[in-house]
Amino acid sequence: MTSAHRWAVSCLKKTTDVLAGSPPLLARLVAGVHFPNPIGLAAGMDKNGVALLAWEALGFGFVEIGTITAYPQPGNPQPRLFRLPEQEALINRLGFNNEGAIAIARRLKEMKEKARWPRIPVGINIGKSRVTPTSEAAKDYLMSFQTLYGLGDYYVLNVSSPNTPGLRDLQGKEALATIIKTLRDWEGTPQKPLFVKVAPDLAEEDLMAVVELAEEEKLAGLIATNTTLDHTMLPPSKDQAGGLSGRPLRIKSLETLRLIRRQTALPVIACGGIDDAASAAERFRAGAHLLQIYTSFVYQGPALIREMCAHLDCFSS
Repeated sequence: MTSAHRWAVSCLKKTTDVLAGSPPLLARLVAGVHFPNPIGLAAGMDKNGVALLAWEALGFGFVEIGTITAYPQPGNPQPRLFRLPEQEALINRLGFNNEGAIAIARRLKEMKEKARWPRIPVGINIGKSRVTPTSEAAKDYLMSFQTLYGLGDYYVLNVSSPNTPGLRDLQGKEALATIIKTLRDWEGTPQKPLFVKVAPDLAEEDLMAVVELAEEEKLAGLIATNTTLDHTMLPPSKDQAGGLSGRPLRIKSLETLRLIRRQTALPVIACGGIDDAASAAERFRAGAHLLQIYTSFVYQGPALIREMCAHLDCFSS
């Protein structure tokens, strides 16, 4: 499955003919960024930012690359990505396999210089390097942020992947505050939009602490959610270690969105279990500003983007 993923992204990298843009009525302005339509590609597909023009050509309104770490890393041993077609789900334990911030920044700069940059927003998702102790996480995130600064339209702190040991501990308010303050102290003003991606498995009080911190630090918003470690909805014969995404995540991710919305008016990018126009409309009604898809795109392809956009009249902006 990892080989298939790599082959697919390699093919997309060669796609250069950009299709007609989204109708103006689809546009959204979120955190000061113009999104031509509200359906984006979640982080995890284009980890190294090699196919940016292709995602625009397929109809996405934005793309989030990564997760990118300060140091290059191969990720976890293979096999590490598993299809569950009957559940329209995936289990992954990829472990942030990527080329590292320096190599990816070099590629992105070259794309910009050669006018090979898409007209849709590009988000950059950063995570902690596996070799970096949790106690030094803030410095590690800062290295990536500094290296990639000015290349993304928005940035995301991934502190919620279940596949890097100790990473989810960084969702604790004190640890997360240290990371955010470290980035902001270096950045000064003006500031790039910064989001935090949260897990669907957080206890309500812990989730509310993250929301409170996001408000205190004037973040651009939150992404709800990452994959889940709750596999109770799967047949035991299909289970594997790793983060579960796709249709089984729909209820948990939706409930996380609703909890966030009760607490704050900050923008939320909804992600997890969105696989048709109805589930997309459900997220907008629950208060999402934008959506991201990944697993449903793997199973259904770009027709899903067109389906969602065609039913925009169901959506609440």
